[in-house]
Amino acid sequence: MANKRDYYEVLGVAKTASQDEIKKAYRQLAKKYHPDNKETGDAEKFKECTEAFSVLSDEQKRQTYDQFGHAAFDQSAGGANPFSGSGFEGFNFNGGNFGDLNDILNRMFGGAFGFGGGSSRRSSNGSYRGSDTLMRIKINFMDAVNGTTVTIPLTYDEKCNSCKGTGALNGTEYDKCSYCGGSGRVITQQRSIFGSIQTESACPTCGGTGKKIKTSCPDCGGKGYKRIKKNIDVKIPAGIQSGQQIRVAGKGERGINGGDNGDLYLEVIVAKHSSFEREGNNIHIEIPVDFVDACLGATLKVPTVYGEEELKIPAGTQPNDVLAIKNKGVKDLRGNGYGDEYVHISIKIPTRLSKEQKTALENYKAASKNSESFFEKFKKAFKK
Repeated sequence: MANKRDYYEVLGVAKTASQDEIKKAYRQLAKKYHPDNKETGDAEKFKECTEAFSVLSDEQKRQTYDQFGHAAFDQSAGGANPFSGSGFEGFNFNGGNFGDLNDILNRMFGGAFGFGGGSSRRSSNGSYRGSDTLMRIKINFMDAVNGTTVTIPLTYDEKCNSCKGTGALNGTEYDKCSYCGGSGRVITQQRSIFGSIQTESACPTCGGTGKKIKTSCPDCGGKGYKRIKKNIDVKIPAGIQSGQQIRVAGKGERGINGGDNGDLYLEVIVAKHSSFEREGNNIHIEIPVDFVDACLGATLKVPTVYGEEELKIPAGTQPNDVLAIKNKGVKDLRGNGYGDEYVHISIKIPTRLSKEQKTALENYKAASKNSESFFEKFKKAFKK
């Protein structure tokens, strides 16, 4: 365990990386290091990056790793299995069973992957879920605090219900492709100076489906899907933070060979507010306070994200003092109550005074002549 590299370093991502960045990094490394890749395959590096992904792609395991490091997954010391619950449990990496890369990536992400004409062992004529997609939406600060519903125009492919995505009438009017025998794959051999090279690729006749349509579905024209354009309403929960995502099921890329669509993930970007600043579930605001109110004390109506709230300014309040208003912060997404609002005091001194104001201040100064001034106290302390 002592020789293990940091999981973030293995995937080449920052500790603040999003799940999309983690997935993208693993996908690239898995393609590069899987033993099926004859050019850059490396079994040990594939196992290393897969273990890192198994932990960092699971938010609970990621939090545990961030807190305790590799010790949390040291099985010799009773730690958890880093592969548990990840979909990799069935592969014996130490015994050389790395599985088929396309199957692994399809299981993790949906869709089909490969080396572009490499030697995948999997037949491609099955049904596979489409890939997830990402869209970013911007909302204003108060909508993030209070929640809202946004309407999003979408264009996506939807599986044809009439033919179940097969493209054939009633979903049954097709034959097995005679060119590939229904496997969806063809093998070709070429001679070179290095000998005979065998490659496997999608069948050019059926496009890898293994099927030849006899009668096309009239509803989709034999494509197996329909192009949909419509507006969808998405509920934004109160308390969402910038960078968090909302899942919209079935609105991602279309599946392969009649497979289900992937999901659409909406990444929410929250605009800044002119006065409020958010820190976690807490709200911060700076308010100006008249120097007389700071000296004598006052009760002011202070803005919060839910409207005005009375706040008592204690007598003798100093510049940059911070006062709290309980439960006037942002609602916690997990239902753990509300944050607080912190009011930062900025004491203001007038630059112009009326005759009456000057007289009042002069009277105050005269009444304080027997008291040591703040400046005199400073000089005494400075001399020491």
